Amino acid sequence: MGATEQRVLVVIPAWNEEESVADVVGDVVAAVPRAVCVVVDDGSADSTSEAARNAGAVVLTLPFNLGVGGAMRTGFRYARANGFEVVVQVDADGQHDPAAIPALIDGLKDADLVIGARFAGIGDYSVAGPRRWAMRMLAGVLSRVTRGRLTDVTSGFKASGPRAVRLFADNFPAEYLGDTIEALVIAARAGLSIRQVPVEMRVRQGGEPSHHPVKAAIYLIRACAAFGLAMMRPRTRLEGIS
Repeated sequence: MGATEQRVLVVIPAWNEEESVADVVGDVVAAVPRAVCVVVDDGSADSTSEAARNAGAVVLTLPFNLGVGGAMRTGFRYARANGFEVVVQVDADGQHDPAAIPALIDGLKDADLVIGARFAGIGDYSVAGPRRWAMRMLAGVLSRVTRGRLTDVTSGFKASGPRAVRLFADNFPAEYLGDTIEALVIAARAGLSIRQVPVEMRVRQGGEPSHHPVKAAIYLIRACAAFGLAMMRPRTRLEGIS
C-alpha cells in the first residue's frame, strides 16, 4: 500500500490555543480532506477543546498538561488503536502550513519518518544567537546518528509511517524536546530511516513567541542534555515492528 493510500491521522497537540486552533484544523481539512484530524487538548485552561471540536476535529482531552511529547504519545496510541498507518504532527499555533502535509506524506515512500525542515532552502524563517548555534550543532551530530543530512532536528512538523507509528505508540518520549531530538535518536537507533523535506513557516496566529537571550541559553543547555540522555538510553528493539 502506497503512502498516499494509507489512512492518515493528523495530530495537533494544543495547550491554551483557542485563538488559532480552529483555523489550523480548517487548514488541515482543506489540505488533506481524507485525513482524520485529532486535537489533543493538553490540559488547557481556555476553550481550546470547544474551538477544535466546533471546527470539526476529534478532541482528546488530557486532565493536566503533559507537554508536547505526552500529547503526541496519546495521538500515536489513538492511531494504533484505530488502524491509522500514518501520523502527521502539526503545531496548533498556526506556524506549520498544512499545505505541506502532502509533501511530507509523499516522502514516506522511501522513509519511515519525514521532517518538515525550516532551514532547507524554502522561506525566510530564521533564528539567531545561542538557539541557532544549538540547532546547527545538533543537526550536525544527529546527521551522523541518522546517517543522512539533516538541517532542522527541532522541527515539530513531521510525518511518521507505519513502522514509526508502531514504535512511537509505546516509546515516544515525553520529556522536554523529546518530541524532536530524542524521538529522532530513538527512531534512528531502532533502524528507522529518516529524511527531510523543505517547508515554509508561517507567522504564528496566536500566543507569544519566546526570543529572550536567557531563555535561548537555557534552550542550548537543555537541548544538549536531551541529546545526551537519548544516547544513553538502551536501544529500542524492533521486534514485531516491520
